Amino acid sequence: MARADLLVNLVRSGSEGDHSNFRRVVEGIIAEERDKRHYILADRLSAAMRDNGPLPTSPSRILDNKIASLLHHRVPERQLSEVVLSDQNRNVISEIAEEYHRADLLKSYGLLPRNRVMFIGPPGNGKTTLAEALAYELMVPLFIVRYEGLVGSFLGETASRLQRIFDYVRQQKCVLFFDEFDVVGKERGDTHETGEIKRVVSSLLLQIDDLPSYSVVAVASNHAQLLDSAAWRRFQVRIELPPPTKAQISRFIQDYENQTSLKFGLSARTITDKVAFESFSAVEDFCRDVFRRAVLDRQQDNAKRITENKIRQWRTQLKITSKAASTRNA
Repeated sequence: MARADLLVNLVRSGSEGDHSNFRRVVEGIIAEERDKRHYILADRLSAAMRDNGPLPTSPSRILDNKIASLLHHRVPERQLSEVVLSDQNRNVISEIAEEYHRADLLKSYGLLPRNRVMFIGPPGNGKTTLAEALAYELMVPLFIVRYEGLVGSFLGETASRLQRIFDYVRQQKCVLFFDEFDVVGKERGDTHETGEIKRVVSSLLLQIDDLPSYSVVAVASNHAQLLDSAAWRRFQVRIELPPPTKAQISRFIQDYENQTSLKFGLSARTITDKVAFESFSAVEDFCRDVFRRAVLDRQQDNAKRITENKIRQWRTQLKITSKAASTRNA
């Protein structure tokens, strides 16, 4: 887009209170400045956008009653920089965001931005968080599919509701997120599944194929081996999110301390060595456990005693969980 058009669009968005479009226009200006090697100005604009905080909820994004039972609307607040990821995964998400914001350039060459993303990995390791961060980087709302409203007991009911969801998201720029995607994306060749679920999968794949490039569909699965092979092929990007390494856990704990008024009183590495955390959600729960008790005891500035006590509690809990898991698998 020409500089004059960008500036006109910027002023119009600001005067109309269209915060989402305002941020998109600024992203376009930033990209243009980087192309011109004006890195200092581009970095200053990027910093100003980050300091501006998350997008406010626009009245036009409030779900009506017909779709609210099928989708949960979330205004994304988690930035990609706040998510602990491998460099490779972070670069992939950054590339998707750049493609999205510079879609006009791609289209001029007959190309489209990638808009179908799959997250794979065990529970609690950031799949939903990464979907939120993706929506934040794209500067669009996040719509999470509500299975309790989607899955019906009558013939054709689920497929009909899927149609309503996709009809809705085609009307706007957004990220549509299916958590536990294997609920609706199961392998159609499974002899244990009914004909109804096979019809649902077929309908789902058709809907995904028909999705415009400005709407992004992201799915997450804990059991990727259960997914239909055709569903795999629909997704241009597949990102694996394995359990965190000790270095990633230490960074998460350190980031949590930096972002709050809490001082654990022990180093992040010491906490990591003492508790065998299996997921990022477990690490976050531990940090909140310590923070909650520290606030109540007014010891945020030095929570060493509380941290040590919580370490003992968590070690006991993890032993109980591990024993229960061994019993189930026996």
